[in-house]
Amino acid sequence: MQPSSNTEPRRDAEQPPVLEHVAEAHHLLKALQDKIGQHPELAEAITKLEVALSILTVKTAGML
Repeated sequence: MQPSSNTEPRRDAEQPPVLEHVAEAHHLLKALQDKIGQHPELAEAITKLEVALSILTVKTAGML
């Protein structure tokens, strides 16, 4: 018999908050864009990340 798996992600006290992850991903994508120049897929990824951050901010009433 297999142990039951918890589908909810484990929250670790040492894990940075979601806002830090999103901000770091945004920073990395912008740095990559600076290195390689404009690229449609990269610009789309940055835009989607910015929209996701806006949605998270609205859904959490800015309490990230």
